[in-house]
Amino acid sequence: MNDVDVRRIVASHPDPEGRLLSVLEAIQQRWRYLPEEVLRDVAQELQIPLSRVYGVATFYAAFSLEPRGKHLISVCHGTACHVKGAGQFTERLEKALGIREGETTEDGLFTLEAVRCLGCCSLSPVIRIDGTTYGRVRPEQIPEIVAQWRGGKGDD
Repeated sequence: MNDVDVRRIVASHPDPEGRLLSVLEAIQQRWRYLPEEVLRDVAQELQIPLSRVYGVATFYAAFSLEPRGKHLISVCHGTACHVKGAGQFTERLEKALGIREGETTEDGLFTLEAVRCLGCCSLSPVIRIDGTTYGRVRPEQIPEIVAQWRGGKGDD
């Protein structure tokens, strides 16, 4: 992490409308989370209070102040998914990955999170890995899906 990267990211988002959000999205994409020292640099570069940067960073669930794995696995726990056994999917994923919900694998490859709704209720139950949505998932599919991502899916 260095100041040059932060300056480059800030410079690539010149539009004042939504600039902070765009910069934070780019930073999270670059580092997979929002490191404290980088947030300080962002506040300085944008000439806004650090409290405002933290306010935005902590308001949106898409942002993380903790390091995340290369691949983010989100398990929908919305009503439609819950009724169709979302808890089973979380348990299967925990077992397949060797971590608990909210944790990252030791190799830094996966972070597992439970989310309230992925907005795909007609496809329930749903899990999402990075931008790939898996709908109407069956518990027995979990090991295969994880194996695909372990084997390099999404590294294109």
